[in-house]
Amino acid sequence: MIDVPVYNMAGEQTKTVQVDSDEFGGRIRPELIKQVLVAYADHHGQRSARTRSRGMVEGSTRKIYRQKGTGNARMGTIRTVVRRGGGVAFAKTALHHKAGLPKKMKRLARNSAILAKLQSNDVLIIDDFSFDAPKTKKFVSMLSAVGATKGCVVALSAADEHAFKSGRNIPKTEIRLFSDLNAYDILRRRKLIFAGSAFDALRAEATRSGKATPDAGGE
Repeated sequence: MIDVPVYNMAGEQTKTVQVDSDEFGGRIRPELIKQVLVAYADHHGQRSARTRSRGMVEGSTRKIYRQKGTGNARMGTIRTVVRRGGGVAFAKTALHHKAGLPKKMKRLARNSAILAKLQSNDVLIIDDFSFDAPKTKKFVSMLSAVGATKGCVVALSAADEHAFKSGRNIPKTEIRLFSDLNAYDILRRRKLIFAGSAFDALRAEATRSGKATPDAGGE
């Protein structure tokens, strides 16, 4: 069992919640996590590079001069890739998006990333997480009190405009719905903070998916 500390908004620890590693897949799957991270980076690449092939370059398709009798080396059209202003060999001409990974793989990778954070004691819960108005100072004070000023992801159970506006300008701080969490978001920040209701909902979802797919992942 893994002990997860529970804090209030003032940064005082009020209790501890015990989590079974089996709820999040039972073990860390580094190969699956790597596969998901590579797919994420590939999908979010800029992909704006373009070059023109010889078929896209303007110019005649006629040979510059006849094949024999000139004393010169053989030469094709002005579009050839060996001439200045010609086309580019193996030109980059179109976008290429790889197919996305199955949802079960992404979910298992997410759970594996959460388990890694749990085992490294980088997960904590804010039981009474709430903002009645946008207050960045209050958000910063909370993060400072729980030791999460060097980077964190805050997971909520439902959209909260006040919480989002309070934390959106804080460096290295991400605010996500727990249902939108992915392995990349979790691993790129040091701490993973859950609102109490979000952690309960996540555990319920992880238990349901774990029963449906006891050891999936494509390893």
